[in-house]
Amino acid sequence: MGQTKMAKGASGPMQVGHTGLPVCEFIVRNYHNFNARAVRDALVAYWRHVEAGGRMFWAVAGAMSSAQLGITLAPAIRAGLIHGLSVTGANLEESLFRLVAHGHYQDFPDYRYFTKQDDTDILNRGMRRVTDTSIPEDEAFRAVERVIVPMWKSATEKGERHFWHQYFYRLVRALGPDQHAGSPQECWLLAAAEKDLPLVVPGYEDSTFGNIFASYVKTGECSPSIAKSGIEYMAAFYDHYQELAQGAGVGFFQIGGGIAGDFPICVVPSIKYDLRAEAAPWAYFCQISDSTTSYGSYSGATPNEKITWDKLTKDTPMFVIESDATIVAPIMLSALLECRQDPAGAKALFAAFD
Repeated sequence: MGQTKMAKGASGPMQVGHTGLPVCEFIVRNYHNFNARAVRDALVAYWRHVEAGGRMFWAVAGAMSSAQLGITLAPAIRAGLIHGLSVTGANLEESLFRLVAHGHYQDFPDYRYFTKQDDTDILNRGMRRVTDTSIPEDEAFRAVERVIVPMWKSATEKGERHFWHQYFYRLVRALGPDQHAGSPQECWLLAAAEKDLPLVVPGYEDSTFGNIFASYVKTGECSPSIAKSGIEYMAAFYDHYQELAQGAGVGFFQIGGGIAGDFPICVVPSIKYDLRAEAAPWAYFCQISDSTTSYGSYSGATPNEKITWDKLTKDTPMFVIESDATIVAPIMLSALLECRQDPAGAKALFAAFD
């Protein structure tokens, strides 16, 4: 593999030669302005942070698991490019659904033109639509319910208490190949469980299995105490953050907003002002979101607003990519995986940014 030669003219585009990093080269060659520039700059800063020994924490909102982000997210976890996650309860369980029921999903590319009757018909077929795809009730919800409910009942009988994601870690590890309807290589939950990554699942009650759990609590079959609370998640995350922030520090990569993003990023000011202890600032920040800044929106808030809450500092490298995360995140992850495979090539390719 030859070294990439680069030159940056005063007015012309950057010239790059052929490399073994086609996605990286495409980004460097084509992404110069607007959101494209933000993608390029965020990518280079991300790789340099990790290459220098830093860690990266991801916050994932939306329905990214149903959108199959695991295709690139799982390999990135296994490659050591992601060191912890905050996810909604929906993203947690939907990664599992894709593993056990992938072949039973149905896509609806014409969803924009559906009538109310069209969606009623989907309901009657036992499908639950998420934009242009759908989750099958029996093959996903009920199949997982048959496995996880006995875990809850056993914990109730034994007086055990675990974090919400730990039940799912245990479940996904226990599944045999004959129970995989999707590729285990594309299941980010399995990849995270294999590495026992720090996970926080704030507001997990607002998910399908949060609702299912509540029903078993209502009937008295399960104790609500077997699932540790969001407060306990934060108390444990204090220690996880301090571990991740050692050395070159830990960056924050956010898809969307809401509780998946705001919960973990608050750990820094909470350590400083509530625990009254030292805390290194977040070492990097990037958000992919198409939300607008209005009505106090967290998803659309600019990074500078976070400075006033002491979540970020004026020196934190900050990037905002106002685009569709289902398009941008796989591109960035693919490029980062190339960097991991060929760090020398990435160093040469990104040399112009010095």
